[in-house]
Amino acid sequence: MTEIIKKQILEVRDTGLSNMFDVRTVSEIAEMMGHHELVEYLTEHRGEYAKFILTGKTED
Repeated sequence: MTEIIKKQILEVRDTGLSNMFDVRTVSEIAEMMGHHELVEYLTEHRGEYAKFILTGKTED
């Protein structure tokens, strides 16, 4: 997970518009915010994303 992806996840979280486990809605919010990297990441790395949401830790 890159720093850009982490930053975008936190920006979506800070909107308070969605439960962060609702990946579809998170992806829609990310798209509206212009976070295309995050949208692509969510389609390919859901497990790593869930681990980050649960623990704050990344694979890096």
